[in-house]
Amino acid sequence: MVSRRSVLVLGGVGAGALVLPTVTAGAARADSGVSVGTGTRAIELPAPTGRGPVGTVDLHLVDRDRDDPFAPDRRPRELMVQLWYPALTTAGHRRARYASDLVAADLEAGLPLTPGTVSAVRPHARVGAPAVPGALPLLLLGHGRQGGRGNCTALAEELASHGYLVAAPDHTYDAALVEFPDGRVVRSVLPNEPADWDAQERLEIAARVGDLRFVATSLTHRQGGRPGRPTADPGRIGVLGHSMGGSAAAEVLRVDGRFRAGLGLDSAFFGSSVPELGLDRPYLLLTALEEHDTWRRRRDHQRGWARQLRALGSGHLTYTDLPHFAAEGGLPASWPADWYAELLGTLAPARSTEIIRTYTRTFFDRFLLGRPSPLLDSASQRFPEVEFRWSHDGRPDRGRAEVSSW
Repeated sequence: MVSRRSVLVLGGVGAGALVLPTVTAGAARADSGVSVGTGTRAIELPAPTGRGPVGTVDLHLVDRDRDDPFAPDRRPRELMVQLWYPALTTAGHRRARYASDLVAADLEAGLPLTPGTVSAVRPHARVGAPAVPGALPLLLLGHGRQGGRGNCTALAEELASHGYLVAAPDHTYDAALVEFPDGRVVRSVLPNEPADWDAQERLEIAARVGDLRFVATSLTHRQGGRPGRPTADPGRIGVLGHSMGGSAAAEVLRVDGRFRAGLGLDSAFFGSSVPELGLDRPYLLLTALEEHDTWRRRRDHQRGWARQLRALGSGHLTYTDLPHFAAEGGLPASWPADWYAELLGTLAPARSTEIIRTYTRTFFDRFLLGRPSPLLDSASQRFPEVEFRWSHDGRPDRGRAEVSSW
């Protein structure tokens, strides 16, 4: 069984080979019988359920007020950021690729997947489509450790189709591979087995928090007025992330008052002071694991609204796009069956996507748009797989948080 620390630190879709034993790539490909490598079969991501089309664009941002903590020389922190947003029209704009050729090849080699699998994945957003006018609620979306900004594309497109501006940065030197417009390629430098995990996690989370704050500032102060580009509302900012991305989401919510609500997708509170200090604003955990030490420690200090909802049958990587192309790419032949089930889960991908999308959207609709829903208050017959593990309403008269398994 994968250790709990390994599961919750492993976050990137391409990071699987770092902790998982694999059969040889040749054997995996021979057993898979998948034809995606020929480019003849498209793998469609789940379509967004919102009423409008979705646009996407990449941004290159440079934080000249901050040195990069991981760069071998002193240089400003540079980020690549992908935006998804509600579009006025997509006419004349090509469909986005899931990943560049270099990123696709890196993912396929690392997992491993049949060559051509990632290139066959089809998102729904259109590149450079003009954004709807007006200020949009902003959601910052963080990838897992050694992952990448596109790992949760289906969720990002869903949120954008319902009116959100979603911004996902590649955390440079953390992300598996980052490509800059001038052709530079930066790979992850994070150690797989650091001598001091606590110190390493604090270093990584501090860098991520700086990235999230900088991106929020850039999008609220610098994007307005550019024709066709989406505009972010500085009064409605949320943050979410998978795995270590969720740890960073909690910490930036703690230290920066501009962020009004946060959500973690099977994430602990590594590298953060949240377990000791709690949060005074809403934070939702959607988890595959039943319990974790950092979750327990946070409960005695939580002041704001909070929930931990466990999706039975989900795995740590259920909360990424990987379940939608893992089988097509021959991954079941590469990973031990018990580990595959633990990391990818046993829920059908369409069902897990519906659960994750619905609860994520409902949470941010409530706390950024003022649209309450009973779905966040008790178990639902619509989603019997979702177990309420812990709840705190944040009212001053409630005192300590309550533990429950409704």
